Amino acid sequence: MALVRTMRDQFDWGLFVTSCAIAVLGVVNLYSASSAAGARADIYIQQIYWLTLGAGVAVLVVAIDYRNFERNAWAIYGAGIVLLVLVFLLGRSIRGSTRWISIGGFSLQPSELMKIFLIIALAKYLHHDPKTEGRTLKDLVVPGLILAVPMGLILAQPDLGTALICAFIFGSIMVLTNLKLRSLVTLAAAFVFSAPLTWAYLLKDYQKGRLIAFWSRLTGNEADILDTGWHTHQSLVAIGSGGVAGKGFMQGTQNQFRFLPDQHSDFPFSVWAEEQGLLGSLLILGLYVFLVIWGLKIASQAKDRFGAVVAVGVSAMLFWQAIINVGMVCGLLPVVGMTLPLFSYGGSSVLTTMIGLGLLMNVSMRRFSHA
Repeated sequence: MALVRTMRDQFDWGLFVTSCAIAVLGVVNLYSASSAAGARADIYIQQIYWLTLGAGVAVLVVAIDYRNFERNAWAIYGAGIVLLVLVFLLGRSIRGSTRWISIGGFSLQPSELMKIFLIIALAKYLHHDPKTEGRTLKDLVVPGLILAVPMGLILAQPDLGTALICAFIFGSIMVLTNLKLRSLVTLAAAFVFSAPLTWAYLLKDYQKGRLIAFWSRLTGNEADILDTGWHTHQSLVAIGSGGVAGKGFMQGTQNQFRFLPDQHSDFPFSVWAEEQGLLGSLLILGLYVFLVIWGLKIASQAKDRFGAVVAVGVSAMLFWQAIINVGMVCGLLPVVGMTLPLFSYGGSSVLTTMIGLGLLMNVSMRRFSHA
């Protein structure tokens, strides 16, 4: 009874309630998105199943002292690398990308889980790094290699969106763990100067088309509106037509007449904005802002460096996914395959997010432990 009382007192209700609110609103939104004629009517049911499974895994993650993840970090990281390699041997191709492994009756996307494994590996390395002053480029060689191996495999699938999230997680962790400003500027300059090589050798034709469409829209040229610019155009129409208060639940015409592509996975925010308007959009964005700030608060209160870096990494993952997805559907960023955490449909995405939230809860609840 004493253990139960202690866990109840240490339970992070702010994290729990915010996460549940996003998930519940996401299911409601998916119900509307699946109500259009010809749409998959069971999408929201499948999402509930994944959320239930994810909740069970999150409970397991919370029950295990996070220091056990630190002790087994390299094994976890290695398992992630093996799964990424297996994608090329056993994976199935969808829309020209080979990202999924079929296990029993469902598909698993290892690149999604690798985001968590990468966070744990970087936290392990930094936990045992004795350096206290600002980090230079030389100090980034080892963590850079920890990033480069999975990121290279993910880019080869190809999965540009997830690879970018891994890079942003890495950058956020390095910046928030005392990276020297000069090193940060040098990395940014290297990124800019490597852009031509990335364009020539790494990007696929459809990815180049999306970037060209984005640039065309910025310069006022909508000549590709029926081709690569179709997704963004329809999303902007949906968001704009929602106005301040929205058209009402299940009343969004862009959604109901299926003008919105991928409204379950990449563009659920457009469905929500059309039906709930500016006020509803601010509600969702406010929940994400609170969740990220709460995660950074957990990092600041963590009892050790490993817990702090894990909390920073999970917060960065949630932040960048939300920023890129919302920026994409609002026309502020190019279209990439990016889910909105807990709001978009997607089994591996939901499972990864729930594991990340479980780690945050774990670090938060054990900040009082002295063992």
